[in-house]
Order: sequence, then C-alpha cells, then structure tokens
Amino acid sequence: MRFFRKKKPVPDGVFMKCDGCSEMVYRKNVEERLWVCPECNYHFRITVNDRINMHLDEGSFKEIDAEITTNDPLNFVSGDAYSDKLKSDYEKTGLKEAIVCGEARIEGIEIVFASMDFRFRGGSMGCVVGEKLTRAAELAAEKAYPLVTVSSSGGARMQEGALSLMQMAKTCAALQKLNSLTIPYISVMTHPTTGGVTASWASMGDVILAEPKAMIGFAGRRVIEQTVKEELPEGFQTSEFLLQHGFLDKIVDRKDMKLTLASLIRYLQ
Repeated sequence: MRFFRKKKPVPDGVFMKCDGCSEMVYRKNVEERLWVCPECNYHFRITVNDRINMHLDEGSFKEIDAEITTNDPLNFVSGDAYSDKLKSDYEKTGLKEAIVCGEARIEGIEIVFASMDFRFRGGSMGCVVGEKLTRAAELAAEKAYPLVTVSSSGGARMQEGALSLMQMAKTCAALQKLNSLTIPYISVMTHPTTGGVTASWASMGDVILAEPKAMIGFAGRRVIEQTVKEELPEGFQTSEFLLQHGFLDKIVDRKDMKLTLASLIRYLQ
C-alpha cells in the first residue's frame, strides 16, 4: 500500500503575480532584486521610502516641508468627498501628499531629492505637490545642490481644477531659474509617468533617465488613437520606445540607479 503525504498549503503572500509577464514569482526573490521580476525584469512600483533607501546614502535624507497638506480648495465632491479620499490615503500610506522632498547625499554628494509615491492619489499633482517641488528647486538653487527627482504620476489632480494645472507653469519656472544658475537637474521617470507631470517638470531634466518598461506619456494610447485616427506602433509610450526616439537619455535598471546618478552628478558639476 502506498502512502501519500498531504501537501501543505502555501501561505498567502509567498508568491506574487508579475504585472509584466503574468508569471507567478517568488516574492522574496522579487524583494531581494529591489522589487524587480526575475523572469522579465519588470520593475514593480515601489514606495517613496523604498526610493530613499535604494538611491540615497544611508541615513542622509532630511525631509523638508513635511507639514504642508492639501486643504481641498474647491470642496470637491464626486461620490465621496475629495477631503475624505485624502484622509483615506493618509491613513493607508502614512504620507501627507504624493511627493516627499528633502536634502540628502548620493555617494557623499550633497543633493536635493524629490520622489513621488503612486499610492497617494495615483501620484497626481495638485497644489501641494507643485508647491513642494517648487520649493525643492528653490532650495537647490539657494544651496547650489544638484536636484534629483523621481516621478510616478497619473497627471494633474483634477479635483483641484485649474489650480492643479497652474502647478505645471510654477514648477517649470522654478526649474528654469535652476537652469540659469547651471545647477544640474536629473529627472528619473518611473512607471507610470503621465499627464501634466510628463508635460512639465519631469521632462525638464538636464538628463532624463527612466526605469525599464515604464509607461511614459501625456494622453493615453486609446485617446491618441481616437484623436489622430491611426493605430499607434507596438511599444508606444514605453521607456524603450521613447529612448529610441530621443525623448530619454538612458534607461537604467533599479540596481544601477544610485551609481548612475552619482556618476552623472560628478560629470555635470
């Protein structure tokens, strides 16, 4: 008589599905690879704290303007009130807004660093995001520190109406001042970077980097196809397509980002 051992159930969370190749991958392996799929090199979305830990010197980050919060200027309601959605995101993420800015070091080099977190309102840019990015650029200008930004955004935050769109002009003006002082600005685009963020500060870097297979663009593929009445090419709006057509300077794997940033800053200073 043959006996079969009863298989133990696999605990929840041990495996995860890759959004890039749809394969089930071992979660611990993905974590060890800085949240990159071992099968297809897909770069998962990560938090702003992950960015700080991966790209900056340990313990060097000092946040600025952490106290600034959104006050719902239009008292916007669509289903749930906008103020309630902000509160919900704060409780889920521990963040007060979709961007975190501060002073830091990369390989010992003093910089100003700003990174978005897609978990908070889809990384959308409202008044506070625009204000904090502007202040980060102004601090970089004041201290003559290079500015490094990491974008991950669904675009302008329409619950704040025209006020959100005004942030495009405001951030660009601050970055133009930085440019006039010949202070380096490096923009890192991650998945996804779209809408008003792509159309403003994320595209103004002296050097524009991107993670592999990131979706980068302004309007969505379907909207563009309906507008121009043409089918768009394969891979349109991926970082690989944009590099090929001159919009990006380099695609950098997450594990190589810190060293790449340090090398570029040394060269540009």
